Amino acid sequence: MPRVENRKIAEMFNEIADLLDIDGDNPFKVRAYRNAARTILGYPRQMTDLVDEGFDLTSLRGIGKEIAKKITEIVQTGKLAYLEKLRKTHPPQLEDLLKVPGLGPKRVRLLHELLHINSLEDLEKALHEGKLQNIPGFGEKLIAKIENGIQTRRYEAHRFKLSEALPVAEWIVKILKKTKGAMHVEIAGSLRRRKETVHDIDLVAACEETNDTMVYFLNLPKIQKIVMKGNTRSTILLENGMSVDLRLVGVENFGATLHHFTGSKAHNITLRKMAVEKKMKINEYGIWQGKKRIGGEKEQDIYDAFGMQYIEPEMRENRGEIALAQKHALPKLILQSDIKGDLHMHTSYSDGLVPIKEMALQAKALGYEYIAITDHTQHLKVAHGMDEKQLQKQLEEIDALNETLEGITILKSAEVDILEDGSLDMSQSVLAALDLTVCSVHTKFNLSREKQTQRILKAMDNPHFTILAHPTGRLIGLREPYDIDMEAVMQKAKEHGCMLELNAQPDRLDLNDIHCKMAKETGVRIAVSTDAHSLNDLELMRYGIWQARRGWLEKENVVNTLSLPALQKLLRTIKG
Repeated sequence: MPRVENRKIAEMFNEIADLLDIDGDNPFKVRAYRNAARTILGYPRQMTDLVDEGFDLTSLRGIGKEIAKKITEIVQTGKLAYLEKLRKTHPPQLEDLLKVPGLGPKRVRLLHELLHINSLEDLEKALHEGKLQNIPGFGEKLIAKIENGIQTRRYEAHRFKLSEALPVAEWIVKILKKTKGAMHVEIAGSLRRRKETVHDIDLVAACEETNDTMVYFLNLPKIQKIVMKGNTRSTILLENGMSVDLRLVGVENFGATLHHFTGSKAHNITLRKMAVEKKMKINEYGIWQGKKRIGGEKEQDIYDAFGMQYIEPEMRENRGEIALAQKHALPKLILQSDIKGDLHMHTSYSDGLVPIKEMALQAKALGYEYIAITDHTQHLKVAHGMDEKQLQKQLEEIDALNETLEGITILKSAEVDILEDGSLDMSQSVLAALDLTVCSVHTKFNLSREKQTQRILKAMDNPHFTILAHPTGRLIGLREPYDIDMEAVMQKAKEHGCMLELNAQPDRLDLNDIHCKMAKETGVRIAVSTDAHSLNDLELMRYGIWQARRGWLEKENVVNTLSLPALQKLLRTIKG
């Protein structure tokens, strides 16, 4: 039986939570499964190994006796009888409705009970026939949001998040690099440009004339079917639904082919038009001046042909990068090695999985100088938010740890809720005791654009406001961003010297690349942070860095590239 990975177990528990939620079951029961899923997904070791060792699963946060039994059942059988039973009592596509913006469990249940809507197709038909207007609580704005959400869902149903596709691509590349005759194997396509979501995986390999790379590719494990088979190009469909395309080329063509299939289409078209003006030709096989081939072994050859700087893949979206490359004026994009600390993470004080000290030691192992502990405050009860007394206890623990830990400094902070009226979820005296604040909207996502914007602007007027966390509240493929005037928010941030967060959680990547570029142009600093809830989550920084690079951010645009003394000086300036 194939090994059951933590992600699969977490997906099963989240599915249970969804089905129970639709049924209107006990909310504490629903939350228990969601918390267990989060624990499992963030745990640094595989549940399979723990079960094999006889480890007491109930010692893990959020794992009780019943859930521990279910984990063991999944590990040992690959299935869960309880989930199978729940599935039999629900239409198979009902859960898809939860992924439509505006439709939570209660509304899905209403649609199911009153209109017998069990799938996206049913929902579209009901919308077309004007039936939703008859459901209590379904006003014009909500119906319009649902209509737009269906289109988004249709588009995203065939796409995979960067964090889902990249590990698969890296796994395949690692295998193919070891095959006989393989010289270079690289990821191409939108995945190489690190887009938030991708349709498929494109790979390009430079091989010797005699090689067995394609044979290995067509015999990879977890293949559902071979879509197309050829000597130089094949396409497979994996069991997880991802399509993977591999092209084999000679070493002399590798750079041109990699560039061609990396894209973007708009970037490539602009270069081809420039080539025509210079009586040149660029395609996937190389670069020609008349009939003479003048390059193609390296990507750099293409840019050298125009006397341009090399353009990093993340920037190849035809947003002005070509003109800057011609002037040799491209930004020097941020690197992960520039990061000196992480300013957003959670511990067992709220909804994190481990104590403060463990997070600090892991951050130190990553080479960081500092971290900020930002557990939730009291308003967010679902995340075990701390009251002022609990926060004070945490601050005392941080003081004690800073006395004993070497090579890492723990900054005092909290993820403070921005309430509906724009006030912050802690008293001014408590906020004044913190080194910085990470302030977030966690409720009332459906306020009007004017009210949501004013809510955030008022919060930013608080002298203890430092960073606006996950500024648009989106969850990729699950929740649309709330409606705010981002230009007004950035102007206010510039006015007060506070910062916006680029949340590196792969489900968020919030800010998006366009807003990152806007912040840079406005002169607002960004904090690239992981929002870590476990030790493993600290490794998510790379996703934030890629998003920052797509937004053209440089080292000086990101606050947590500063040394500890420089950061502390800046924070004192913001607090006045």
